[in-house]
Amino acid sequence: MHFFENICVIQKKTVSLQAEIKIKIMQLPENAGRPLKAGEKYEPLLKGDKQYPEVTPYSVVTGVIMAIIFSAAAAYLGLKVGQVFEAAIPIAIIAVGMSSALGRKNALGENVIIQSIGASSGVIVAGAIFTLPALYILQDKYPEISVNFLQVFLSSLLGGCLGILFLIPFRKYFVQEKHGEYPFPEATATTQVLVSGESGSSAKPLIWAAGIGGLYDFAVSTFGLWTESLSTRMTVWGEALAAKTKLVFSMNTSAAVLGLGYIIGLKYAAVICAGSFFVWWVLLPILGSTPAMADVDPQVLFVQYGRNIGIGAIAMAGLIGIVKSWGVIKSAFGLIKQSTKGHDTANVLRTEKDMSMKLMMIAAVVALVCTLVFFWVGVLHNFTQALVAFLVVAVISFLFTTVAANAIAIVGSNPVSGMTLMTLIVASVVFVAIGMKGASGMVGAMVIGGVVCTALAMAGGFITDLKIGYWIGTTPAKQETWKFLGTLVSAATVGGVMLVLNKTYGFVGENALVAPQANAMAAVIEPLMSGQGAPWMLYLAGAVLALILNVLGVPVLAFALGMFIPLTLNTPLLVGGAISWLTGNSEKGTLIASGFIAGGALMGVVSAIVKFAGADWFLSNWASTGGAAIVGIVMYAALIAYFMIASKKK
Repeated sequence: MHFFENICVIQKKTVSLQAEIKIKIMQLPENAGRPLKAGEKYEPLLKGDKQYPEVTPYSVVTGVIMAIIFSAAAAYLGLKVGQVFEAAIPIAIIAVGMSSALGRKNALGENVIIQSIGASSGVIVAGAIFTLPALYILQDKYPEISVNFLQVFLSSLLGGCLGILFLIPFRKYFVQEKHGEYPFPEATATTQVLVSGESGSSAKPLIWAAGIGGLYDFAVSTFGLWTESLSTRMTVWGEALAAKTKLVFSMNTSAAVLGLGYIIGLKYAAVICAGSFFVWWVLLPILGSTPAMADVDPQVLFVQYGRNIGIGAIAMAGLIGIVKSWGVIKSAFGLIKQSTKGHDTANVLRTEKDMSMKLMMIAAVVALVCTLVFFWVGVLHNFTQALVAFLVVAVISFLFTTVAANAIAIVGSNPVSGMTLMTLIVASVVFVAIGMKGASGMVGAMVIGGVVCTALAMAGGFITDLKIGYWIGTTPAKQETWKFLGTLVSAATVGGVMLVLNKTYGFVGENALVAPQANAMAAVIEPLMSGQGAPWMLYLAGAVLALILNVLGVPVLAFALGMFIPLTLNTPLLVGGAISWLTGNSEKGTLIASGFIAGGALMGVVSAIVKFAGADWFLSNWASTGGAAIVGIVMYAALIAYFMIASKKK
């Protein structure tokens, strides 16, 4: 009897030991988020000398379905309220849930592919809806402007393909050589979701945080139970202060943004907020003190002056980044040149294999030729003008690829609309110089903007996918190859959805879709193509400021992003960064922050579906009251308290 009891005890201990081993294996290594020491190497979860399920019929079909669903949802929400949710985290959560429900073993590699294909939706949607609806908006004044499905589809598809192809040579630099130097907030959260879901090692705190953060954000966005953005202007004295001195303080209370700030960390969050504080607390009060602008609302001053200075700073930050990374750009060309000589890649580890550089070069040439033909035959109908447009797209897309990747790596937010706005201005000036004006010039500039915007959005989004793959240990070549399928599906979906939404709601008139970014693009393009100017002095001021910051050693892009992104979205980053510093940036805290981001993003999709279905549960009359603001302060304080207490627990 004792013999059988001992056998049972041994079996239980063996099972427990196996579970413990699995848990240890499925936790990211300790050095995943810090710079490596001399001679130290990062070892991913899936070993490079072994094979794992990655590209399977299940992962490809599921990824395509995710791309279709999330493209439609993101397009509607983006055009309705101007916000495009990041699809990577919700898709990762769904992929983990499906693989668990279906009992799929060793599904980590498959889930990365599902996430990578499906996440094409968010970046393609951002590239399309930030620019192309401007054609419908301008069509109201210029009936000769025509918009069709092929224009929307091809500009999104070609831009997405160029973004993928231009980024591939820089993969090793951003994800491997710069290991631990950038926080990669979205990649961190998504990786935590995938890893925790696979092994259950850290699932409990992440699931709890995702549930709390998701319900918190859903209660605000869907029901308006409390005020989402707190501002000093909600009080009588605050409104008087804003009117008299233009001083305003505002803060978004979203759980997702708070989690984002934690992962970004105090250093970068402080620099970003410094840029915001400079605009809102220094620049705008100075402008408002002049008699000509004494009666102008601070938000109007920000849009007309502060944000334009921020655009100039972002553009100069991009140029500074290009100069500083010129060696990396040259090495990327060197890598392509070496690969064309037929170097042996048989002994390269699976986790370090990129798409064949020969194949990449052929694909890049084909994509560029197709872009030229598209501009010539489908948009401008003039070869010289099409060639000029093509050169603008090719040069700007390639050079700003590193800027987009840098922005995502640092703050998880891509200033794609600012870079696209600069592209539109440059393209418009060039077009006017070669005699292309009026409606045809507007169409050409907007389609160019659509291609560039999508290329830069894809470059920023794809670096997140590749970082996730690097941490986990998937095959880069497979991610790079199948990303094109996600791009194709997402481009077709967003093209169809945009046409349907235009016919259903429209972009001009009462109850029309807001499409704020596209309206901004249209507002910039029309005067330029009509012979009016652009705020060059503001752009120049931003550029000079960026040069000064660079000399002082301040991270220029992070500061410039703070100037461009609204204050209300930057201040919670500082709160999250402070929590990270106070709690020692613990692994538990990272899990909770990832849960907040994941829950907020997933419930953002649910909220979008609810609104898309026509359900209006938002308590508009209550949400704008002082009572809702007080509840918002209490709830945000409770959320911060939970975050700090839970982060310190072992």
